[in-house]
Amino acid sequence: MKQDFPQLGIAVLCRLFGKTRHAYYDSLWRKEDCLVKEDVILQEVASIRKELPRLGTRKLHYMLQNKLSSHQIQLGRDYLFDLLAEHKLLVRQRKRRITTTDSRHWMKKYTNLIKELVIIRPEQVWVSDITYVRLVNQWGYLSLITDAYSRRIMGFSFRQDLSAEGCLDALKMALNNQLYDQPLIHHSDRGSQYCSHKYVDLLLQNNIAISMTENGDPYENALAERINGIIKSEFNLYSSVLGFENTKALIAKSIKNYNELRPHASCDYLTPEQAHLTSGSLNKRWKNYKRNFNPQVLSV
Repeated sequence: MKQDFPQLGIAVLCRLFGKTRHAYYDSLWRKEDCLVKEDVILQEVASIRKELPRLGTRKLHYMLQNKLSSHQIQLGRDYLFDLLAEHKLLVRQRKRRITTTDSRHWMKKYTNLIKELVIIRPEQVWVSDITYVRLVNQWGYLSLITDAYSRRIMGFSFRQDLSAEGCLDALKMALNNQLYDQPLIHHSDRGSQYCSHKYVDLLLQNNIAISMTENGDPYENALAERINGIIKSEFNLYSSVLGFENTKALIAKSIKNYNELRPHASCDYLTPEQAHLTSGSLNKRWKNYKRNFNPQVLSV
């Protein structure tokens, strides 16, 4: 209205609408303060997502608390959801799956040792799985070994084939990263890589008990599947046009950031590195919507 009637002062216009000049300027200051607040929040979000590109909003909200306290900014989770949605920064989940398990083989398959097991310390159970990364005109295969208590990725290997060598390399790395000398169970699916003589012999040589899924139910190895999904979805590793060697380097960096920077809701919002130095029950910062789901063993 001021643009249409430039000769009218602010005081006159405010009286027409039953407002005071103070209320008018106060609303401008609040709006400006809100814009500054949003800008600070979005800058901090960009800073976090530089290392954790597709980190979800709930974990972003947790990580932002300390950063924003220095700016005296209080941030509600719903407000953050709305702000990210307004700027098209919400992360959309992708659902794609390619089979990497060949369980139709003659080699010995082991029973499931962790069905009713309550995990209370690091290096009590390691879970293993293989996932794929689409490259230009080919596939790359990522083998991961993850600690079921701390969610720390203990070992990994990225190769251009599905041979047992990739799993062996990941296992050797995990053994080199092992911190504790306590009984350990290795859990995996019944794929030929994990049933191969070389892989089984290396487990037995290190006094590691062998556990495997007993049917095709994905929940029997759900934690390993979940870690695969986190690495690929939150670090943009579903596909890569960087070439094999550069993608391999990117995976190594992503796993380092995952272990050292990403808080886990199942580990009381500790990072995997922090959780790996603790023991005992960890608070779960999530709601379980699946009644038949065992959060002690399978949740992330």
